[in-house]
Amino acid sequence: MLDPAHALTRLRLRGRVFFRHGWGRRIAVLARRVEDIIDLNHTGLVVATVFFAWSVTPSLVPRDWLFQGLISGLNAAVGYGVGCVLQWLFRMWIRPRIKLETPPEWVRYAVKVAVVVLCALAAAYMLVMSADWQREITGLMGMEGTTRAAYLRTGALSFAVGALVVAVYRTVRELVRFIARLLSRWVRVPPAFAPALGALVLTVLVVTVFNGVATRAFFAVANSAFSVRNDKVTQYAVQPARPERSGSPASLAKWDTLGSEGRWFVSHGPDPMLISAVTGKPALEPIRVYVGLQSASKDTTEEDLAVAELERTKAFDRKVLVLVTTTGTGWVNSMSAAALEYMYGGDTAIVASQYSYLPSVLSFLADRQKVAENGRKMFDAVYEHWSRLPADHRPKLLVYGESLGSQGSEAAFDGLADLRSKVDGALWVGPPNSNRLWRQFVERRDPGTREVDPIYADGLVVRFARTAADLEKPSPDWRKPRIAYLMHPSDPIIWWSPDLITSQPDWLGEPRGADVSPQMRWWPFVTFWQVAADLTNAQGVSDGHGHNYGSLVLDGWAAIAAPPDFTPELREKIRVQIELAEYYERAVK
Repeated sequence: MLDPAHALTRLRLRGRVFFRHGWGRRIAVLARRVEDIIDLNHTGLVVATVFFAWSVTPSLVPRDWLFQGLISGLNAAVGYGVGCVLQWLFRMWIRPRIKLETPPEWVRYAVKVAVVVLCALAAAYMLVMSADWQREITGLMGMEGTTRAAYLRTGALSFAVGALVVAVYRTVRELVRFIARLLSRWVRVPPAFAPALGALVLTVLVVTVFNGVATRAFFAVANSAFSVRNDKVTQYAVQPARPERSGSPASLAKWDTLGSEGRWFVSHGPDPMLISAVTGKPALEPIRVYVGLQSASKDTTEEDLAVAELERTKAFDRKVLVLVTTTGTGWVNSMSAAALEYMYGGDTAIVASQYSYLPSVLSFLADRQKVAENGRKMFDAVYEHWSRLPADHRPKLLVYGESLGSQGSEAAFDGLADLRSKVDGALWVGPPNSNRLWRQFVERRDPGTREVDPIYADGLVVRFARTAADLEKPSPDWRKPRIAYLMHPSDPIIWWSPDLITSQPDWLGEPRGADVSPQMRWWPFVTFWQVAADLTNAQGVSDGHGHNYGSLVLDGWAAIAAPPDFTPELREKIRVQIELAEYYERAVK
């Protein structure tokens, strides 16, 4: 009968002989050299693989291999760092207390090779699964899916990104050691404390530079760069001749001061002839007032200029006055504006202003206070003039905001009571998770309702909708003034929050929305980065999903402030027109 102890001894002897002579010795030397160069932490590799596997699980919107590779590489690098810390803790606190016999050298190398191979196989398997999940998400949104072969490129990119991040960390580590040596040599800091002090010195330096000089420099350069884009004049935006538009020869806000988005807004939109062709009734010229960042002067603020433009165009004599809080660079949703103009036969006035040169993502990081101040000041100025008019001789006052614009629009009101006392309706689209009023309504939703489709106070005043049918729920009793939020379950703008780092949100704990993969799960830290990555592609999906609300804004306006003669047939005629106009805008802009 074979003695196990004797067999193990013979196996060890054979391993030693193999590694001391011939190819075995060469392989051992080569393995040591490779290990010294790469300095691979195998515990870190295992944890990095776990983080990578988490990162390729389903998120809110579809991703191509490039986006997925970037986010997965970052997550893998974080996982590698966590694994390194875990191994260090084991060596410092646990290993000295456990009596373990050191295995032979060939066993250690065999285990290391096995770890690398298994991690590679696990990553490849997760990529194959991820391709299937991506096709599932695109199927839910009516989009064309990816292939397994194409998605395997994610693995190579993730490896490159992860390796780059680890290389940067190691460079920083060597820099800390260099500073520690200088402190020991010149300041006589004890060697035991020098590394910690070196890390502290480097941290203070980096935080000071990046939180001060570098941050200001970045946003100054960004503002300068995007201000050039703001001055861009496209051949498809022509100065209006009609006095009802800002930028016209009669306007107080000059054409060359409106910015790129402002010039587009005032130079487009339906005219009376087109409106009449759709409605079959006589129409007025819609009023569009816009104030750019360069429109105001030293003696006149943007809000004062906007009110002056409203007075000049006789906007307060129209049936409807809409105050739009723009996003980032001053963009106004053309579909939303045109929808209301068709509904009221052009008897409308829409006023908007620009508060930044930066796109919404950068504005969210740098200008959230600015958008709130702009929204509050603009509304207060318009409301002050509007409220002095006789109640039976003033237009309906509506407010509108999309994405970051909804946050600025909300900032004008202290709460629901204040909102209802001042406006005749509010339509807010794709609100960020940090919106104060939206957050209050959702958190106080009726028991038993989901976060993705909440019901607040039986829907008597505030309603949330993914489709037109949702605006009619839960009952026909919707009291005026009405407030509506349009929100998709798959919109990352709505669901992204720092809270995702440490806690599972209700929208992932409850039954999922119709266009959210049932395979999506919450993982600490990873889900935060996944949804953060989704922000960059929030509008790169089909209408009715993500942050792409399409003509649903027409249904929102119809539910909030439809005129008495508005019919379902007219709604569909308007939908065709605004969708055609949107297609044109996307093609030429």
